[in-house]
Parts: sequence; structure tokens; C-alpha cells
Amino acid sequence: MRAVAAVDVPPQRETRASAVPRVTFLSTVTFTGAIGRVCGYPLRLIISACVRLGIHPNVLTFTGVLVNIAAGWALALGEFFTAGLIMVAANIFDFIDGKVATETGQTSRFGGFWDSVIDRFSDLALSVGLICLYSSLGRTDYVLITSIAMVFATMTSYTRARAESLIPKCKVGFMERPERIVLFMIGAFTNRMAAVMWVIAVLSVVTVVNRIQYTYYELNNRPQPKAAGPFGFLVRAFYWTDERATLAYDLWVIAILAFVWLTPPDWLGDPMAVGGKGLIQWLLGR
Repeated sequence: MRAVAAVDVPPQRETRASAVPRVTFLSTVTFTGAIGRVCGYPLRLIISACVRLGIHPNVLTFTGVLVNIAAGWALALGEFFTAGLIMVAANIFDFIDGKVATETGQTSRFGGFWDSVIDRFSDLALSVGLICLYSSLGRTDYVLITSIAMVFATMTSYTRARAESLIPKCKVGFMERPERIVLFMIGAFTNRMAAVMWVIAVLSVVTVVNRIQYTYYELNNRPQPKAAGPFGFLVRAFYWTDERATLAYDLWVIAILAFVWLTPPDWLGDPMAVGGKGLIQWLLGR
């Protein structure tokens, strides 16, 4: 069967019952869940059209990476808004390929492998585009930050894939592929890419550490960290096990968006928005 993954890499085996569950917290009405439902309707129409036209899901996957390469090229030219539009188109392909495979009965193990490999190329294309831009501007600092984000984003996927060759499941950590892609689009559309790179770099490092720690504990039959005690909220926030579309997830999203949109670009030395004000400066009248 084609492994259709919602994030990073497709699971390689069934989840064991003893694995640490992803804690749900008020998973009823959340704004991220509402956004997902709103976006789901047009995507279902596109999926139906692809099924009727008989488009092979592997073709959709490959088309997605070509479009992402075009987005990377736009980023390299500093055309952020155009890059954002192209990324939206690219990630439609990225989302629908697995759904089309399921509805047409064309799921396969190779399909899951192909999808994961192509996703890595798509991610790298965007990062390389930004590195080219910052290099052309002589901004070694943001070349380094973007490179760190790229390395640890790739390692986020690799640590999960390698861990799941040893244990049934390793799905911990916040900064997975959907979050990275959405942040890239937010940075492109709002010209706050520097802040986005900081978020991706820092939280990707945390996610990789989470997955190494989780795998170590599982292989050595040690208990996983508990979100209890006076600092339990820090464990819960930085050893992420909650599902998407929960209140806890919404709070993390709000915190990230607040940093991206409230932090003045000058404070971060943003090479593409120097002199621009963050919302916090507008609120303070400065």
C-alpha cells in the first residue's frame, strides 16, 4: 500500500500501543482546525478532478517539486510575494498526491518512498533559494541562519525515519514539514522571512533533540518526560507531543505568529525589510 504521510516521512510500521500518545487538549473548536476545514473544500474538488482525469499520483508529486523549484528561484530573486503564490500552488500538489493515490487505489510502498524523497528536494529548493538571495546581499549571518534551518529541517525527517527502523513510532517535536511550509508562505507574503528563519532554525533544533531523546528513552525502556510539576508547561511546550488542531497547538501557533509579526525587522537585522516597523512599534507609536 502507498504510505500517505501527513508529515515528514511515512510511518514504516504499525504504532505500538505502549508508545507515548500525543496528548490532546480541547480538540473541539480551534482556529487552526477551522482553517483546515475551510481549505479542505476546494482541495477536495481538485482531488476529484485529478481522479476523473486519471492523473497518476507520482506525476502530481513530481510536479510539486518542479513548482517548488520555481518558488526557490523567486526567493533567490527577492520576489517574496510571487514566491508565496508559487508555494501555494506547489503545496496543493504536495497535499493531493496521497489522497489521489488512495481514491484511485494506486497506493504503494514505492509511492510513499517517492513522496518522502521528493519532499526533501522541495524543502531544499526553498532554502537554497534564500541562501542565494542572502549571499547576493552579502549577509553571511542569514546565510548561516538559513543553512542551520535547512540542515535541521532535513535532520528532523531523517531522525524520524532512522528511529522508526528501530522503534514503532517517533512522532514528537513541533516543527514538522507542514509547519515549515506554512511559515515559509507567511514569511513570503508578509516580508518577514528573517523572523521565520529564526523560528524554523530554533524549533527544528528542538525537534531533532526531542526525537533523539525520545528514541533513547524508548530503546532503553526509560519513561518519557512528564508534563507535571511547576515547570510542566515547559516540558509540554518544548517536548511536543500534542496533536494539531488542539488548543495547545493553537497557543504555539499564536506565539510563533506574535514573534514573526510583532518583532521589528530592524531588531533582527532583516536584510529584506530593513527600516520596516513591526506591529509592536506601531502599537507603541515608534
